[in-house]
Amino acid sequence: MHQPPTDPRPRVLHVTQPVDGGVARVVTDLTRAQLAAGWRVTVACPAGTALAAALGALGADVRPWAATRSPGPSLAGEVRRLARLVAEVRPDLVHAHSAKAGLAGRIAVRGRIPTVFQPHAWSFEAVGGATAALALAWERWAARWTERTVCVSEAERLRGTRAGISGRTRVIPNGV
Repeated sequence: MHQPPTDPRPRVLHVTQPVDGGVARVVTDLTRAQLAAGWRVTVACPAGTALAAALGALGADVRPWAATRSPGPSLAGEVRRLARLVAEVRPDLVHAHSAKAGLAGRIAVRGRIPTVFQPHAWSFEAVGGATAALALAWERWAARWTERTVCVSEAERLRGTRAGISGRTRVIPNGV
């Protein structure tokens, strides 16, 4: 039986929560550039947002991913929904933006697909006490499932390294 040739274009899945501010700008810029390069770009983000509409207008395949901004009881369902979406999209690369998407995305994929994590600021620096300790422990653990961590500044990279987060990192300033 003849099998049609597979689409050789790279398939990337961006996962994002939040959907505003600098994160939205970076996801939009990357999506625009990747589409222009001929990539197949899918973005998983909360539905009904300005980001979802803007990315759809660019030509990205936008998939609704119901996720809250903070971790909590909804995390297990968010991970299951994201794992199903990953199975449907079959990306060559997953790019998780910010702490929540990085948490859910890396649990859903667990290193089976090359995964880029872009913290857009380390979560353990935004909280205190036990929450900060848990967030830092998670980032150290999840580094094993992260092909590359992309930081927006050398200072962000150094804060992660000094906190004991290992792995390959790359600094790509916003807007570049």
